[in-house]
Amino acid sequence: MEAHETIAILDFGSQYSQLIARRVRENHVYCELLPPNTPAERLRAMGVRGIILSGGPASVYDEHAPQCDNAIFTLDVPILGICYGMQVACAQLGGNVHGSESREYGRVRLHVTEPTGILAHLPSETSVWMSHGDVVSAVDDAFVSLAATADCPIAAVRHTSRPVFGVQFHPEVTHTPLGSQIVRNFVYDICNCRGDWRVERVIGDLVESVRAQVGPDARVICGLSGGVDSSVVAALVHRAIGERLVCVFVDNGLLRRDERDMVESTFRDHFGMTLRVVDARERFLNRLAGVLDPQEKRRIIGHEFIDVFKEAAQDVEQAHFLAQGTIYPDVIESGHGATGQAAMIKSHHNVGGLPEELGFELVEPLRLLFKDEVRHLGEALGLPEDLVWRHPFPGPGLAVRVAGELTVERLELLRSADEILLEELRAAGWYRKVAQGFAVLVPVESVGVMGDGRSYEGQHLVVIRLVETSDFMTADWVRIDQDLLGLISNRIINEIPGVNRVAYDVSSKPPATIEWQ
Repeated sequence: MEAHETIAILDFGSQYSQLIARRVRENHVYCELLPPNTPAERLRAMGVRGIILSGGPASVYDEHAPQCDNAIFTLDVPILGICYGMQVACAQLGGNVHGSESREYGRVRLHVTEPTGILAHLPSETSVWMSHGDVVSAVDDAFVSLAATADCPIAAVRHTSRPVFGVQFHPEVTHTPLGSQIVRNFVYDICNCRGDWRVERVIGDLVESVRAQVGPDARVICGLSGGVDSSVVAALVHRAIGERLVCVFVDNGLLRRDERDMVESTFRDHFGMTLRVVDARERFLNRLAGVLDPQEKRRIIGHEFIDVFKEAAQDVEQAHFLAQGTIYPDVIESGHGATGQAAMIKSHHNVGGLPEELGFELVEPLRLLFKDEVRHLGEALGLPEDLVWRHPFPGPGLAVRVAGELTVERLELLRSADEILLEELRAAGWYRKVAQGFAVLVPVESVGVMGDGRSYEGQHLVVIRLVETSDFMTADWVRIDQDLLGLISNRIINEIPGVNRVAYDVSSKPPATIEWQ
């Protein structure tokens, strides 16, 4: 991958850092997230075409605030500072930063006074997304202000003699409508990139990386879930080492309907992979009995997976590696970004949870890829289209879609509702229009009328969640056809005993997450 033109993103701990990377790659330019104090000499050795300084939760004047190597400003490569990154650049090159009397958060109007450089092709007024408490209050003669908002007089800057730019707002989020143009201006017009990054073209690089890590004799255990990420990992590792890959599929009782049959037919029958199926349904459900807290569910499931894999690998000779479908959003939401400073939104059992005593070394070839990049990789590897474009499914499975206590009966109820939802989405041509769709069972008994009588006891609420997103870091609810929504609701209520009410979730991410728990 080093042969590709590269943008380095110095990550100061922003939840949006992965989005910056996503926007750069949308322009077919490879990028890497690196710690904020990455030495300038390392960046020089990488031959980076540009550097982006991310946002972050700190204040530049705090005693322990993260800083970048000041020598990066002498590398003669373009630099773009975003929010905190702009403040760092200005502070190190002569500007002043202090707390603002009026904190900006959300959409604001940006008045562009100099539509050149990073702001080229933008109108004189546009909407941008702000999220900051500090501002650049003054810049010396080395900087020129390019734009302002009502509460932020210096909202974008350029250096007069160095290729250094800054924006106080966040062009990487979808809430800045013309943000993609700003990123494109930077990578193409300022960094002079050609756009030579295509994820399907790096299969050879990824295969060689797996081979180099695993060596000529060791075997790899792959935790195959049937989801897109683990399926692509299995196909990639199988291409790299062939029969030395042993896939393990754990039926934990928390899966979608017919998941086990689909995995067996695809990977054992079609691809000819070595596949071991472990029936651990009773084991997992016994451990989860009476557990209500979603984080505790995740913890238990993660520990059980580790134990199951340990047992499954005992008789696999030379099994020294565990392949996992960890992708970028998993890493950032678990607080394991380049800085290690990002807040944990929710734990993922496949990120940072593998105990050393298990004895496996992780193989994670997708760790730096986004979901849509993984899908394109899967297509190039020959995986079936229906599998590649499946909606994401959480590692803990239905355990985090059944709010409250887990029972066989409640899990079956949710499976039935989810099956109806996905069946109708496919029939109406909506499945590929929706990034992720699923049902949630909420432990709220709801009064209703069933037949001629009042029903209450034992009746449950099913919530439908449909989101649209390009990166799974931010998402919006889908404005689905109301007739289709009504059809789904009627089928769930009429065909599933125990459900008398269906609701539709119209919350966005942020502030909500895509999954409920």
